[in-house]
Amino acid sequence: MHVCVLGGGVVGVTTAYLLACDGHSVTVIEQHSEAGAETSYANGGQLSYSYVAPLAGPSVISHLPGWLLSKQAPLRFKPSLDPAQWAWCIEFLRNCTASRSQQTTVELLRLGAYSKAVMQNLMREESLDFAFSRSGKLVVYRDRQAFAGAKRLMDFQAQFGTQQIALDAAACVDTEPALHAVRSSLVGGIFTASEETGDCYQFTQGLARVAAQKFGVQFLYGVELKGLRREGEQIVAATTSRGDVVADAYVVALGNSSPSLLKPLGIRLPMYPLKGYSLTVPTGKQHATPHISVTDLHHKIVYAKLGDCVRIAGMVDMTPAGSREDAARIRLLQSQAQATMPEAGDYSATQIWTGARPTTPDSKPILGSTGFTNLWLNTGQGSLGFTLAPASAQLVVDAISGRKPALDLEPYALKDRNVGRRYPLDAAN
Repeated sequence: MHVCVLGGGVVGVTTAYLLACDGHSVTVIEQHSEAGAETSYANGGQLSYSYVAPLAGPSVISHLPGWLLSKQAPLRFKPSLDPAQWAWCIEFLRNCTASRSQQTTVELLRLGAYSKAVMQNLMREESLDFAFSRSGKLVVYRDRQAFAGAKRLMDFQAQFGTQQIALDAAACVDTEPALHAVRSSLVGGIFTASEETGDCYQFTQGLARVAAQKFGVQFLYGVELKGLRREGEQIVAATTSRGDVVADAYVVALGNSSPSLLKPLGIRLPMYPLKGYSLTVPTGKQHATPHISVTDLHHKIVYAKLGDCVRIAGMVDMTPAGSREDAARIRLLQSQAQATMPEAGDYSATQIWTGARPTTPDSKPILGSTGFTNLWLNTGQGSLGFTLAPASAQLVVDAISGRKPALDLEPYALKDRNVGRRYPLDAAN
């Protein structure tokens, strides 16, 4: 079967690779000049299989007033006239109940565990250099109530095989000495020894090379995707700036561009871009760089050592792309990072990046079939794109190939997750 994968980020490239491993002929359409050039480029670098709690949760409601009013809040929201923004916000709030948050956590944990297994198999098959490390992950807390909630979540996740330990403030600094400057402000942390880190861009680039050289995957870089042409219940071509690409099946792995591509087909995706920021700070022998992955939950900032640099990423902003707030948010991220880990690296040589995460209201990706017989979805991974890419890709590949996927796709299917009905197709289009 000839499969056309739309999108050359980490999700699209992983899908293309696994399709090729399965014996399919694969073409990838990517608007940028290389793989991994957008959301995959400079993300937080954490492969966080065991720490996949959704953004929506009961504690969000009480924090919202402070987040909306403070310029230093880890989450910022700027209202617009975009109906999609308000629809997303309404669905997000509906997912902030304890029961929905708990169910989503279970579903993401299952997806995370499967993703780790697929990634391990992939790494056994291919030699990829992407600053990979089984470093472990420490989530630190500055608020006693939040830490108490984290310990309850740790106990809940233990039912599903997650192995974590709770540490007091002193043990947090013993585990990661780079936190010594904020020892007095910490109340504790959750440590997961099995977590990993890696450079998502390097991974995507390396896997794309393997897919092309070893399996003959064709990558069409610098090609603008204009739309999908349909005949009845089938997609018959992907219309591009270089002409039509005809295939037997099509996989939408376009991240933030997925909703606009599918809207003319009558498919509405519950997704919205949530902006984040990252700093890439070079290290040296004179710096006290973190040796494990760290998440400062209070500031929503993550730290990951990637080779000879430290990737520092964080914040969740629902603000326009390229808005004036970006520079201020980057300055805030750097000041908070320097206060937390002042000796992590050479902050004077920092490289900055801003990217938008394709996020669903319940933080689950959208996977599987559509109302078209040969159109498949693999999108909406949000901030967990790198973590969930292997599982998401393998599940969709299995479905395309006619095999029963290892996990039930229903929790991640294209549907209104609150009322249980699929998004309708507009027959007029």
